[in-house]
Amino acid sequence: MAPSLHRRTALAGIALACAAAGGRALAQPKPLEWVVGYAAGGGSDTLARATADTLGQKLGHAVIINNKPGAATNIAAEYAARSKDYGNIVFTADFATLAANPFLFSRLGYDAERDLAPVGLIARFPLVLVVGPQVPAKNWTEFLAWARSQPGGVSYASAGIGSPHHLAGELLREQAGIKATHVAYRGAAPALQDLLGGNVPWMLVDTASGNQFVQAGKLRAIGVASARRTPTLPDVPTLQEQGFKGYEAYAWQGLSVPAGTPHDVIVKLNVALVESLNSTAVKARFQALGVDALPGTPEDMARYVKAERERWGRLIRDNHIRLD
Repeated sequence: MAPSLHRRTALAGIALACAAAGGRALAQPKPLEWVVGYAAGGGSDTLARATADTLGQKLGHAVIINNKPGAATNIAAEYAARSKDYGNIVFTADFATLAANPFLFSRLGYDAERDLAPVGLIARFPLVLVVGPQVPAKNWTEFLAWARSQPGGVSYASAGIGSPHHLAGELLREQAGIKATHVAYRGAAPALQDLLGGNVPWMLVDTASGNQFVQAGKLRAIGVASARRTPTLPDVPTLQEQGFKGYEAYAWQGLSVPAGTPHDVIVKLNVALVESLNSTAVKARFQALGVDALPGTPEDMARYVKAERERWGRLIRDNHIRLD
């Protein structure tokens, strides 16, 4: 006996519902977009890529790196801050975005404190003063003598305006009393290429970007800018050890999301990030890069950022450094 019209309609509805449910079960989750404000190949990009695969495994879906270099990370920061794709976008918010740019620029298309929410710190890594092959200096004393002997002063490279590389260079110029001109690049990778090519003589580079060139003998490390030596360059003394007292600088970064991201999503991202940073694979990669992982809570990141903003904000104001 043929089913009635009502029964056929009901069966058809059940079939459609089952097909829809099956489709949802088979569909892959949307990849997580990880925005980086520097070019591929630099320190921030390297750390993101070193962490992304493990983070994706913890979250259960893919992570795609989206490089948006330029304007001292402001292009990437504004893009991330304005996104409404909550839960599907994260952003490498670093020293520049969170600590320096609010003081360096009179107008920004976003407010770092209001529009970005912390997920957790990723890492802190030393900066190393390196010189290209055309510079004769082998230590801080020789570097200082060389820089002061140049009639027109010396130029130095950085990963971009407002980057830790840039402000650390300005701090060195001021405290050492040398004449130096800043040359900004769209990331550490292109800056290093010009340094290797002899187009610019020196820079302060993060260990994640520069170690490979120092270890290969293509660049000469003059000194480490942090308070202690880095394990990946154990024979390179700190600048403080060599008599440049009171000078200390390093780069750091954390993971942020648009401020409208639900709290439970932030918690989930934080748990996955901490587990990734504590994983054997990521630890090994960070160790090879000379990077100190900084796993912690969103609250830990907020406190760290506040202290850094106060420190560098004071330096920028006292020295009247403006970028617009």
